Amino acid sequence: MKATIWHNPACGTSRKTLAILEETPGVEVEVVEYLKTPYTADKLRQLFADAGLTAREALRLRGTDAEERGLPDAGEDAIIAAMVANPAYVNRPFVETDKGVRYCRPQDVVREIL
Repeated sequence: MKATIWHNPACGTSRKTLAILEETPGVEVEVVEYLKTPYTADKLRQLFADAGLTAREALRLRGTDAEERGLPDAGEDAIIAAMVANPAYVNRPFVETDKGVRYCRPQDVVREIL
């Protein structure tokens, strides 16, 4: 099974999720460091839809200036545009497999799609 993780190595939850993926037999892991390889708007829309989230629910407030910029009150398109321009606004990690997409907070949520 292939699993893609949108990963930030500085994030403990992301590191723990990646460790679960790497320790699971039969899982081929693709790591996308999204701060180096930013999301596209289409990919974000697909990930959020498949995970059952809105862009607002996936918006990272902690450690960003998202609140100061008014993003929590913005529309979906504006939030996604901001996330494309600054991928640090996307909370993490997201993991995608053939079984679906999960926003893996806490990290054990990833097991639902393995």
